[in-house]
Amino acid sequence: MTYESFHRRSIDDAEGFWAEQAELIHWHQRPQQILDYSRPPLRKWFVGGETNLCYNAVDRHLATRADQPALVYLSTETGETRSYSFAELHREVNRAAAILAALGVGKGDRVVIYMPMIAEAIVAMLACARLGAVHSVVFGGFAAHNLAVRIDDAQPKLLITADAGMRNGKPVPYKHLVDEACRVAKHPPAHVLIVDRGLDQAMPRTPGRDLDYAALRAQHLDAEVPVTWVESNAPSYILYTSGTTGTPKGVQRDTGGYCVALAASMKYVYDARPGETMFTTSDIGWVVGHSYIVYGPLIHGMTTICYEGLPTRPDAGIWWKIVEEYKVTTMFSSPTAVRVLKKQDPEYLRQYDLSSLRYLFLAGEPLDEPTSRWISDALGVPVVDHYWQTETGWAMLTYLPGVELKPNRFGSPGFPNYGFNIRVINEATGADAAPNEKGVLVVVPPLPPGCLSTVWGNDDRFVKSYFSQFKELLYTSSDWAVRDDDGYFFILGRTDDVINVAGHRLGTREIEEAVQAHAAVAEVAVVGIADPLKGQEAVVFATLKDPNLVAEEAGRARLEKEVLAKVVELLGPVARPKHAYFVNALPKTRSGKLLRRSIQALAEGRDPGDLSTLDDPNSLEEVRRAVGSTGH
Repeated sequence: MTYESFHRRSIDDAEGFWAEQAELIHWHQRPQQILDYSRPPLRKWFVGGETNLCYNAVDRHLATRADQPALVYLSTETGETRSYSFAELHREVNRAAAILAALGVGKGDRVVIYMPMIAEAIVAMLACARLGAVHSVVFGGFAAHNLAVRIDDAQPKLLITADAGMRNGKPVPYKHLVDEACRVAKHPPAHVLIVDRGLDQAMPRTPGRDLDYAALRAQHLDAEVPVTWVESNAPSYILYTSGTTGTPKGVQRDTGGYCVALAASMKYVYDARPGETMFTTSDIGWVVGHSYIVYGPLIHGMTTICYEGLPTRPDAGIWWKIVEEYKVTTMFSSPTAVRVLKKQDPEYLRQYDLSSLRYLFLAGEPLDEPTSRWISDALGVPVVDHYWQTETGWAMLTYLPGVELKPNRFGSPGFPNYGFNIRVINEATGADAAPNEKGVLVVVPPLPPGCLSTVWGNDDRFVKSYFSQFKELLYTSSDWAVRDDDGYFFILGRTDDVINVAGHRLGTREIEEAVQAHAAVAEVAVVGIADPLKGQEAVVFATLKDPNLVAEEAGRARLEKEVLAKVVELLGPVARPKHAYFVNALPKTRSGKLLRRSIQALAEGRDPGDLSTLDDPNSLEEVRRAVGSTGH
C-alpha cells in the first residue's frame, strides 16, 4: 500500500478507516457510532463504546505474554534496576488501584501525579486509568506556584508524589514544594500519598493528610480491583500546556479515541511489533512520556523502558548501553538530546552492539540538517523526524515507515499523518499558501482520534485558542511551515517567534538553521531584541563544539564575523544578525526545550520571567556574561 492511498482513505472515508483501526483494541462494549460531529469543532469518536486504557495496556496481554517484561525501570542516579513482567505489572497496578479506591478515588475523580521518573509513577497512572479516574501528571520539579494553579484547575481528590527526584547525583526534594502548593491552592487535595525513596531525610509530613505508599501497599498485596469500563469519550487525563500564563490550559484527552490512535500509531508510525522493546527518553510529565513511555508501547504488547538519569551520566554511552542490553528496536528522543551527544566522543557510540535498533525517532523541535546527518551516519539506521504537539497526542507529520517509508529529506518531518488533513495557510489572506510559501500549519477538522477533545472545563477556550485564527473553521498549530514542490513539510518555528526587522518578517528558526551550518557551532538560539531604528534585530546565542575557539578576544571576534557572514550567505543581508554571542550552555527546560523568551529578556536587560522549569541556573549567567562582556 502506498502512503498516498493510505492517507487519502483516512481523509475521504474517515469513519470507515477508523472503524478498522478500532479493531486493534479491546472493547467491553463496541461503539455504536464511529464519529459524532454534530457540534463543530467539538467531536466524539467511537460513541457508545466502552473500554479502559489500563485493561488494554496490561490485562489484555496476560493470556499470551504474562511473563514477558512489560516495564523496565533503570536509574543511573540511584543505580537501581527493576523489571516487571506483564503479570507483575498487573499485580502492582491492582495494589495501587486498591490504595486509591480506599482513599475514595473513583470514576471521574482527578488525581495529580507529581513524581520523578520511577516505576511507581507509571503504576499510579495505570491505577488511575483502571478506576476510570482522570490523572493529571505535573512535571516533577515544577515550582510550587505552577503546581498550585494546576491543582486548582483540576481540583484533585488525591496528590501522589515522592520525597525527591535525583539529578546528576543530587537529590531534588519534592515534598516541600507539594506542601507549599497545597498551602496556597484554593482546592488542595484531601490526601498526599508519598513514595519515600529515602532521599530526603528531613522530609516534612503533615499528620492526617500525608500517607506512606509503602505502608498502604503492604495492606493490599493480594488486592484484585475490577476494571471500571468507561464510555469512549470519558476523559482519561489532563495535561497542562507549558508556558501558559494565568490559568493553564488543560489539554483533555478522551479514552477510546486515544487508545485506538496509539495502537494504530505503534503499527504504522513506529513500525513496531509486540514483544519488542521501545526506549523513549522523555519524561512522563510531557505528552511524549504519556503516549510513548506509558500507554503506546504497553497497548502494543511491547517492553517499555523508564529511565531516570542524564544522557551523559555515567558517560555519554549510557543510552547506547541500554539499547544493547535490552535489545531496543525502537528509540524515541529529541534533537536537543542528540545535539548534546554530538558534542561527546563518538567512540561512546561505537562501543556497543546496536544491531537490534531499527529506527530512531526524533520530535519536540525542528531537527537541523547537521544533527540529522551526524546521528544518521553514526547509527546506520533510519532517523525519522516527526512533528506533533501536546494537543494532538501523537504525530501530525511523519514518514510512516509502517506503511511506506518515503525517502528522507533532511530538515523535514515528512508528510501529513493519516487522519490529519493538513494545509498551510497564508496568515494575511486565509488562502492556501503556494508551494515553498511560508504560512500557518493548520488541520481541517474534525481532528482525528487521540487529539485533545477540549480544554478541561472550558469548551469556549478550546474553540477560541485553537479554531479562531481564520474565518474558516481550522485548527491552528501556531507554527509556521512550508510545503515544498514534492509535498514535504518543513516547520519554521512558532508564529510568535517572528522578528520584524525594518518591515521584514524573519523566522528565528530560519536564522538558526543558517548559523547551524557553520562547522564550529554545536547548538544555537536566535532571538529578536528591540532596536530603536529597525524595530527588532536578530541576535545569536551559540554553543561551540570547541569552546577554546573563543578563549581569546581575537578568536571570538573572528568567529562572530564568520557566523554572521554564514547567515548573509544563506539568507541574504536582510537576515544578518546584529551580534553573535558564544556561551557554554543555553537556558533550557528540563525537557530540553530552549527558553527563547528568557534569553530575549536577558539580552534586552529585562526580567527573564518564570524560570521554574530551568534545567541549569548557570546558563542564565552565561547569557548575562556574554552580553555584558562584549560591550554590545
